[in-house]
Amino acid sequence: MSCPYNSYSASLMEKHGHRIYRVGIDAGFTCPNRLSNGGQGCVYCDSLGARAAYQRKGESSFGRDSGFVSDIDTMSCNSNDIQKKPLVYEEQDIMNQIERGISFLRQRYKAEHFAAYLQSFSNTFAPVEELKKLYGFILGAYTWESFIVSTRPDCLDDGRLDLLASCRDACPEVCVELGLQSGSDSILRSMKRGHDVACFIRAAEKVKARGLSLCVHVLTGFPGEGKAELDETIAVINAVHPDALKIHNLNIAAGTELYDRFLDGEATAPSLTRHVSNTIYLLRRIPSDIVIERLMCETPKHRLASPRLFPDKNRFLGILEKEMKALGAAQGDLWQGH
Repeated sequence: MSCPYNSYSASLMEKHGHRIYRVGIDAGFTCPNRLSNGGQGCVYCDSLGARAAYQRKGESSFGRDSGFVSDIDTMSCNSNDIQKKPLVYEEQDIMNQIERGISFLRQRYKAEHFAAYLQSFSNTFAPVEELKKLYGFILGAYTWESFIVSTRPDCLDDGRLDLLASCRDACPEVCVELGLQSGSDSILRSMKRGHDVACFIRAAEKVKARGLSLCVHVLTGFPGEGKAELDETIAVINAVHPDALKIHNLNIAAGTELYDRFLDGEATAPSLTRHVSNTIYLLRRIPSDIVIERLMCETPKHRLASPRLFPDKNRFLGILEKEMKALGAAQGDLWQGH
């Protein structure tokens, strides 16, 4: 039996005949949610905003098995002043990140094909003219096979969407990664997401209407989420039918509001068993043509308070696939759109 879900690596080989590796670029964006609530942002979001591990110069002394460091401020990773700065970047810094990223990926994976990935925080949260200059510089810096922009649904108006669509003149594929996290408005309020489900659906529909690729992010295992809330998330995924999906299990990182709740005994992260169960439940109820780009969260160990005993990605994928095959389960086999 082949892989029981539509894996990202297999889809790349089918579509392009080779793997494409993402070069994470941090252009200094912040997030409107962090500005509106005093720098906290979503309760689970740490101050690095998913910055690529190989771009974290201040954390180079930490390894895969490093112990947890609760005083995250000692690593200059939790400054509200940093998060409140306007979009200010140096082209040389962007070039250094690109060169460092490509070098790392070539050495580690023998990579030859690359995508530019604006990953940290909300990468459309700036005036359109500033975005046009930044996007143009990045797209002109290398011959990319894909341009990927991660953002929030409340940071996409018609002007920004038109700009993203125009980027296809310089790059064959432009993808918007859009955070949903949960299809339950009550869970979104508890997360302090700063937008509702309706806002997400409007943004996702506009992305698809421009002919842009759409990748949706969801997070499972948040406190208060049961099957009813997971069903709401599945319903939203099916309503917008994205090209790709990233599924994250809740991680509790130092320097977050959720970490404070964790210390007070008010929040826990889902166990391996629960995340495997949630993931299979979700995968079986979405269309089989949605590419699954991610199935777990990978917070660096030195910032991860919980879950400490969660396996690494390869082990997790092995456990998940083994369980799906034992159940005779496959992505989309319980999708109601059949």
